[in-house]
Amino acid sequence: MDINFDFKGDPTGGHINNYLLEKSRILKQQPGERNFHTFYQLLLGASDALLESLHLSRDPAAYRFTREGANNHSSGSEKSSHRAVADAMTVIGFTSEEIDSVYKILAAILHLGNVCFVAMGDDVEVENAELVPYLAELTSTEPESLLNTLLYRTVATGGGEVIQKGHSVNEANYARDACAKAFYERLFCWIVARINTVIEVKNYDARIHGKNTVIGVLDIYGFEIFDNNSFEQFCINYCNEKLQQLFIELILQQEQEEYQREGIEWQHIEYFNNQIIVDLVEEPHKGIIAVLDEACLTGGKVTDTLFLESMNARLGKHPHYTSRKLNPADKSMDFGRDFRIKHYAGDVTYSVEGFLDKNKDTLFQDFKRLMYNSADPVLQDMWPEGQQSITEVTKRPLTAATLFKNSIVALVENLASKEPYYVRCIKPNDQKSPLLFDAERCRHQVSYLGLLENVRVRRAGFAYRQPYDRFLLRYKMTCEYTWPNHLMATDREATQALMEQHGFQEDVAYGHTKIFIRTPQTLFTLEQERAQLIPIIVLLLQKAWRGALARKRCRYLRATYTIMSYYKRHKVKSHLLELVERFQAVRSMADYGKGVEWPEPPAVLAQFQENSKLIFRRWRARQIVKNIPPSDMDQIKAKVAALDVLQGLRKDWGCSRSWGRNYLVSVVENPTMADQFAKRVSALKEKVHFRSVLFSCHVRKINRCNKSTDRAILITDQHLYKLEPRKQYKVMKSIPLSMVTGMSVTSGVDQLVVFHTQNHDGLVVCLHKMKPENDGRVGELVGVMVDHFRRWVAFKAK
Repeated sequence: MDINFDFKGDPTGGHINNYLLEKSRILKQQPGERNFHTFYQLLLGASDALLESLHLSRDPAAYRFTREGANNHSSGSEKSSHRAVADAMTVIGFTSEEIDSVYKILAAILHLGNVCFVAMGDDVEVENAELVPYLAELTSTEPESLLNTLLYRTVATGGGEVIQKGHSVNEANYARDACAKAFYERLFCWIVARINTVIEVKNYDARIHGKNTVIGVLDIYGFEIFDNNSFEQFCINYCNEKLQQLFIELILQQEQEEYQREGIEWQHIEYFNNQIIVDLVEEPHKGIIAVLDEACLTGGKVTDTLFLESMNARLGKHPHYTSRKLNPADKSMDFGRDFRIKHYAGDVTYSVEGFLDKNKDTLFQDFKRLMYNSADPVLQDMWPEGQQSITEVTKRPLTAATLFKNSIVALVENLASKEPYYVRCIKPNDQKSPLLFDAERCRHQVSYLGLLENVRVRRAGFAYRQPYDRFLLRYKMTCEYTWPNHLMATDREATQALMEQHGFQEDVAYGHTKIFIRTPQTLFTLEQERAQLIPIIVLLLQKAWRGALARKRCRYLRATYTIMSYYKRHKVKSHLLELVERFQAVRSMADYGKGVEWPEPPAVLAQFQENSKLIFRRWRARQIVKNIPPSDMDQIKAKVAALDVLQGLRKDWGCSRSWGRNYLVSVVENPTMADQFAKRVSALKEKVHFRSVLFSCHVRKINRCNKSTDRAILITDQHLYKLEPRKQYKVMKSIPLSMVTGMSVTSGVDQLVVFHTQNHDGLVVCLHKMKPENDGRVGELVGVMVDHFRRWVAFKAK
């Protein structure tokens, strides 16, 4: 079983190979053994409904193939095992139809084993014909075709003619047993292939998925020595000889050859090389398998006894082969039946009975065509050669022994290319008891497994060896002369300096390309020191890597800020150039650039642009003010003051008209009494000595009783006067401006004005008798008063 791992060590899939299924166990088992577990799990663990659909009873003794092991089982364990297998097939991806086909094939094998043949004159018939419909149903074939295949064999003559030859009872029994064995073997191989399609590694690409590591687990055959050893035991023991040969080559021979190749002082240890036994079995044209294949291919009546005679003639002088004819004094072997091979594990006596038939492994083409034409797709998949015509000439198939030999040779070549590790299992007794220890039995196993020679080689040799470069790569951090890199001429000198610093020079040997360490304690000490230094090295690497990342980020940020700064400069420069381009001709414009649209500034220039707008507005205002005559400046200042106070609060406050301020002195405004008002103003000026008249106008005064009376108001730079127009503008009330605390006006178009004073004796008036009548003078009055108070505050501050 191969298990694939990715670069992280996680399993990604696998593959299963199987060699030499012991299909003869279907027909006959060794004493104390039973048939394959699958049959007992099906009979004792399946549900009643499943058994009924398969026409099976629950008693294993009712079937010839399971009768010998009928009492060697536990129904409880069989049920749990059957459930576990069913769950495993579902998990691995078997469909319900495939699982049903597996159960049907197992049931067909059991029914096939109960089929009996009897001779009726020259013909042969099925004694228990009621089984034929069951078999036909389970294999999804026609009952007539199945019965015909059991009783007859189709043969093609040289001229292309096809004839049907009836079986004898013995031939029918042989064909039945061969079919049962083939059924189980092909089912087993199909299950293995089906599992492989699920677990194999798919779409693997080393460039994408990284390193792929394979670990193979080989469950090898144990040596089999029974009272009656046949063809299967011969093949199994041959496999053990091949694997033992590989063990000798890899563990013993290669070990000593490596010491000699590296120039290490070494005392050669003798060991038994079983190549002579392997050659006895597999040597071309001379070995047992070659003689067996030759006997199977020879025409005429060739028996197992003649095969034994042929081996005696060809192999009689081989030191590891003998028979009763070659050694008549050995009565443990029978004449004409037994031969003995001296394996590395001990002497094994084989019976040649059935060797030829088992090696031919003949299965008539009729069975293959019948199963290929089955309605069950699983059976069709198991018998692809059934599609061949009976008249089609095909190459003679390889024998069972040759097929097994080829597979074992391929396996050994595959193992030889890997780095094997062995787990040797010692069988303590033959009673399968956990409490018995047979010392002689264990000593024999230790001997034939070659463990003594292996221990001698290991004890005389070195526990650990490694090329110098790989050794330094792992342990160089433990020595100051080799970390991080050595400056010596060769890796060997650096390795030697490392070992001498630790004081291990007596426990090592230096080869041409490798260092050899004798005891594991030396290696453990190096590993402990390495484990202590690894965290420090990791921190060093982390620090260096983090520093590299930080420097990289710093360079990145520095480049980013450089780009940003140049970009900002570009944006600022572009914006300033655009401002210059837009505003360079504003001096010659009639509105001094009022209609010029300001461009959208970069974020960094947002405040700068706001300040620029303020400066521009001031400059534009100055340009406008420069063109205003000095006589209009007081009016402009008053309008500015009114704008500051009333903007957004009163819709129409007289900004667009010229302000007369002293309206009562105007003949247009006061045609009949302008002179009288002028005389009154002159008299007040001589008396109070004010400098200028701020505002004068006819008003309607409203008292506390809500009574209104026509009056006039005069506002100088010192007082607020209420005058009586009908009495030559006699002063009715004089309020110093310093006593006025505020003014109130409405947001509408009315001309109502409220003067607030410190003594809360305010004056409420409504401007009227204006020319034109709809002229609004509230804004003018407010502007004049606010401008005057601002000047007065500024004067006080100075």
